[in-house]
Formats: sequence, C-alpha cells, structure tokens
Amino acid sequence: MSSFPTFTTLSIPFSLLQDRNTDLSFQIEQGFGRNGLGIVSVTHVPGYSSLRTNLLHLAPRLANLPKEVKEGLEDPHSRYNFGWSHGKENLESGKPDLLKGSFYANPILDTPTTNASLIERYPSYCGSNIWPSSALPELEIAFKALGKLIFDVGLMLAYHCDQYVSRGMKIHKDEGLESILQRSRCHKGRLLYYFPSQQGNADGNSMSSWCGWHTDHGSLTGLTCAIFTRDGVEIPCPDSSAGLYIRTRSDQIVKVVYGKDDIAFQIGETTEILSGGYLCATPHCVQAPKGEESSGIERSTFALFMQPDWDEKLKFPEEVHIHRELIPSNAALTFGEYSEMLLDKYYHQKQ
Repeated sequence: MSSFPTFTTLSIPFSLLQDRNTDLSFQIEQGFGRNGLGIVSVTHVPGYSSLRTNLLHLAPRLANLPKEVKEGLEDPHSRYNFGWSHGKENLESGKPDLLKGSFYANPILDTPTTNASLIERYPSYCGSNIWPSSALPELEIAFKALGKLIFDVGLMLAYHCDQYVSRGMKIHKDEGLESILQRSRCHKGRLLYYFPSQQGNADGNSMSSWCGWHTDHGSLTGLTCAIFTRDGVEIPCPDSSAGLYIRTRSDQIVKVVYGKDDIAFQIGETTEILSGGYLCATPHCVQAPKGEESSGIERSTFALFMQPDWDEKLKFPEEVHIHRELIPSNAALTFGEYSEMLLDKYYHQKQ
C-alpha cells in the first residue's frame, strides 16, 4: 500500500462545464487555486470513453512496429517532439529512459506553419506531424479524435478559469486563457507506451520511476487514465501505490486518483504566470507498479499539452517566481522564447 495520503481529484460534470452561465469559481479555486492540488477532473464527457479506449489500445501496436518503420517516424530536428521517440530522454539518474516510448503530434493542425525560418527557429512547435499512414493508418484518426475532444473540453475549462481570475485581476479582451489557447497553433498530444518490464522495474524503488518530478511548462494539460495490459489483455493496475503523485504547496506528497472515464486537467507554469499566481501549477511524477505481479505489464496513456502560440507574448509578473533565474523582472518574452530557454536549461544540463 502507498504510505502517502490518497486524494480523489475535485470533479466537474461536463454538463456544468459547458454552461457558460454556471459559476464554477468555487471548483476552480479548490482545484487550481493557491491551496489546490493543481488538478481537476471532468466527468461524463459524451463520447470520451470509446475514443480513449480506441487510441490507448493502439499504443502497443505502434510500439511493436518494425524497427525500421519506427525510425522513419523519428524527427531529430524537432528534438523528437514530433513522431516517435524512444530512449531519447534521460531519467533523473542520467541514464536513457528505455522504459517508455512516445508518439507526439499536433491533433489540431498537421502543418502549423509553412514559414521556413519559423520551422528552423521553433522546430518542436512549427514542424509537421509524421503519421504511420501505411503501417498503422488508424493511429491518425484515433489520435486526432481524442486530442480534439480533450482540447474542446479544455477550452471550456479555460473559460471558467478566466471567470475566476477576472475576480482578482483585470483581464483584457483576448488576453484570457481561453482566447490564448483558441488561437494557438502549438498544442501537442503525446501517446505514451510503457514497455513491459521483466523484473519489476530497473528504477523500481524510485518514486518517480515512470516519469520524473516536473511541472508542465504549458498552460493546461489534459490527461487520460492509463490502460494496463498483459499479453494484450486489459487488466487492473497490479500495485495500488503506482500512479500519479503531486507535491502540494505545503511540500506534502500525495497520490491523486480519478475515474477511468474522467479527463483530468493539470495547470502548467504558463497559466500561473498569466494569471498572476491566482492559478497554480504543481510538481508531479508517476510511479511504476512494483513487485512480481507487475512483471510483463504494459501501460498506455495520453496527454494533451495545451499551450500558447510561439508568438504569444507572456508578461512575467513580480509575484510569480517561476524560473526567476532565467527571466528578468517584468520581462515580456514570447512563449517560443520562454520554451527555448527552458529546453536549453534542461536539455543542455543533461547532455
């Protein structure tokens, strides 16, 4: 059993979320405010369950495609932020992460821009999607369908976030989270597949064995509940301590759970910056199942990173201290410039 307290995310029914006249400020404050966990879940989203199942069951098929097919889906120029990526990221220990494979694509736009200088400058956002059109044609359809649905629900949530933040600070027209996300060309979906481990887990004793401690740097991250399979058959997670952990504002570590048919949304650093700290991002990690029961278990999940356009100007208020060492006080950077600084900081440190 987990030795950390377990919390169920605050949930918002879809029918309330889609009503722009409903006051959800209490729920937004409880979930995303200064004392929240930085996560809420949306329940009863029409059509969601089947789209989630369809896409997540394609992850093992993608991961098991022939090596040469997967190599054709790689995009080193984008730092592997489009197409297939495996073993390109490092674990906290500094070793390459061979436990998981990722497939990245923008579910809203196949080609965000044709401007060659922008593609050169911001390859991880401005590049084009790479689909396994002949090897696994179903992937593109399923990826876009789930990604667009989560995006639409995220926009509804962003509207209610704006309503809450506008009680404490003035938001100019077109400067709210909903407008910023609606006009962005930078959204990125990530289909994740964790390969079956034969002996439990190489980094199995580490709490962050499946995904290291980090805070998302975008605006809003939509998350599905993972599917666990053994030999292609869906099974319940074999270890109750496995899953998502969050470090709270008071530095307590808690395990967070939500229903398999719910979409969870986490706040990213950019929203904390844009909201002047009214909405807060929290560090989180994912722990792999441990013990003999977890041998041979595969895990598939999906995240949609909703983030501003590369050209979107971010103003960094005094009261938000995120990455203060990188950013001069009251600076205005574009999201693209900000992302580059973070990538340079994190990737170059690890090389």
